[in-house]
Amino acid sequence: MNTRSEPATAADVDVGARLKALRLAHGLSQRELARRAGVSNATVSMIEANRVSPSIAALKQILAGFPIGLSAFFAARDDEHEKVVWRAGELTEIAGGAISYRQVGGDLAGRSLQMLHERYRPGSDSGRPTISHQGEEAGLVIRGLLELEVAGVRHELRAGDAYFFDSRKPHAFRNIGDTDLVIVSACTPPSF
Repeated sequence: MNTRSEPATAADVDVGARLKALRLAHGLSQRELARRAGVSNATVSMIEANRVSPSIAALKQILAGFPIGLSAFFAARDDEHEKVVWRAGELTEIAGGAISYRQVGGDLAGRSLQMLHERYRPGSDSGRPTISHQGEEAGLVIRGLLELEVAGVRHELRAGDAYFFDSRKPHAFRNIGDTDLVIVSACTPPSF
């Protein structure tokens, strides 16, 4: 954790993680950022994975896709793991389109819990086939009508209803109502 009040130096910054967090916070795919910046998708991918270290000129070109300058990029502090409160506008969009997953926090490295504010448009679902992953999952329906399928059994949940299950069991989510479905959920470990 950087507890200093001055900006981080380039040596203090995980450029790949910071670029990815910035891209996700702006709701951009790697492809869209690459298109805006005039670089290849592979370039953005390799930088985010810390497989290459970009030159200052290359990083400046990529950051122009947001746009954000080098000083602002390096001025951000790496103390997110000490942060306690995220305002509505600070949640990180990790999906888009018919389903919105807005995550509390940007960098979940080292975290054991992922918390999401989910919004499904009418008729949208988490996809087929059903998904499964290590851990546990829980959620609370805030608004709308959810069809939750876990291990082949379908459940209908309304506002105020909640769920909790072993995520290794195949599962799927579907909005079966005619308004947006809103869920607040958590899973451990982070699965997105």
